[in-house]
Amino acid sequence: MEAQLVAWGWQALYLFEALVFSTLIGLERQARHKDAGTRTHALVGVGSALFVIIGKYGFMDVLAANVRVDPSRVAAQIVSGIGFIGAGVVFTQRSHVRGLTTAASIWMTAAIGSACGAGLFVPALACTVFYFLAVTLLPFITKLIAPGISNDDMLRLKYRDGHGILRSILSVCAQHGVSVEGFSTRKSKNHDDEEPGSRGHIVSADLEVRGRDSKELIGDLSDIDGVISVTRINNND
Repeated sequence: MEAQLVAWGWQALYLFEALVFSTLIGLERQARHKDAGTRTHALVGVGSALFVIIGKYGFMDVLAANVRVDPSRVAAQIVSGIGFIGAGVVFTQRSHVRGLTTAASIWMTAAIGSACGAGLFVPALACTVFYFLAVTLLPFITKLIAPGISNDDMLRLKYRDGHGILRSILSVCAQHGVSVEGFSTRKSKNHDDEEPGSRGHIVSADLEVRGRDSKELIGDLSDIDGVISVTRINNND
């Protein structure tokens, strides 16, 4: 019984490790406003770890002494099964594929969770570190090597309705050689954002832009009369 308790303790530790590593990856995706965030990645990581544990220990009570099993068979199904979740976050919009990085993060989270379930703490930790290096350091290095390379951004603007400001926004984007791949707008009555004596709706617009680095673009958009704020809410897939 004591040996069984020790084994359960290690298995619980493996699941906890998978929860921590996968949640860290999920936090990064959620911070970038992706559909698959903390909960999705945490569930994928812990579920993958549990599948591996099941493959290793789940059938000991029904196995005869002369029966040989391959404990990796259950884990192998994770590789193919996780594709269904990954495919759900990939979509095409105006001939551009979106969500590939998030799909890859889910796939890598499943691998990290599987490593935790197998007791491979160091490889799981190393892959988690490599993930953050890939999504944070590599874009920075790319901009240093090729500063003029095209990239996608998501900009969120707040401006006052009824003054033709959207036309000015699109005109400034065109002057910077930035193409607007799509945008969505919504109106809200927000008196906190209004100047004294002014009335009207505040429009919040999300612009998907493609072009060079948008730092100068954000500055020129902020200078447009009637624009309240411009923020970058997304910088990578």
